[in-house]
Amino acid sequence: MKNDHIKFGENILHYSIAGNGKIPLLAFHGFGQSKEIYNPFHELLGDEYTVYSFDIYFHGKSEWKDRNQALEKQYWEEILNLFFKKHNIEEFAVCGYSMGGKFALASLELFPSRIKQFLLIAPDGIKTLFWYSLATYPTSFRRFFRAMIVKPKYFYQILNLTKKLGLVDKSLLKFANTQMNTREKRRRVYLTWVVFRHLKFDLELIASLLNQNKIPMMMFTGKYDKIITAENMMDLLKHVKEYEHVILEAGHNTLIADTAKHLAKAH
Repeated sequence: MKNDHIKFGENILHYSIAGNGKIPLLAFHGFGQSKEIYNPFHELLGDEYTVYSFDIYFHGKSEWKDRNQALEKQYWEEILNLFFKKHNIEEFAVCGYSMGGKFALASLELFPSRIKQFLLIAPDGIKTLFWYSLATYPTSFRRFFRAMIVKPKYFYQILNLTKKLGLVDKSLLKFANTQMNTREKRRRVYLTWVVFRHLKFDLELIASLLNQNKIPMMMFTGKYDKIITAENMMDLLKHVKEYEHVILEAGHNTLIADTAKHLAKAH
């Protein structure tokens, strides 16, 4: 495995390179993870793919310096063009898990004619998670959530209220709690809210790009996943002409490894 990075202004995007397959695969992880989460892909599928697994900004070693500047889609286009030029990549596959689904969808929107396979694993960006949608609220409202970094009692008050009212599944509450139980984690939650807030998508447009370019698409969801459900994925899939939707015997957290195993068996 090799490690490399791309600089975009003062921002640094780190990634690993593993496997020796003919198909370059750009892989994007979920919230609170790092590029190593895709190790099962190059271990099981390294003969088919060369896996470029990225540390999304605010994760692993990647840094986004200007925290008041949103990551615009045009910036992501420039970043990927630098990456493609560096590695002489013309055509490629894309995989996005959970939060990484937003980066996969943005890559599809920007480079549809160059994508030869599109894999989504319980992706955010289709039925947006409540926590990430907060960033679209007015600036005054975002200040309240920024205050939670220092004074998390506000967050726990909201968490306890939703629990008492039975508004949210227990597994969602557990997920939210594990991502907010330290100041560093709360800070990362806030920064991803703010910096990634413009990564939103017109699902009919996404579907039309898949259809027009005849991009093979696979969707993977977990039967026991309460965070991003198979049902919610139909918001996109109902517009896609041809796709494969695999529902694995899994919850949210093991889906990358389970997807790699499924693909390895299929090949």
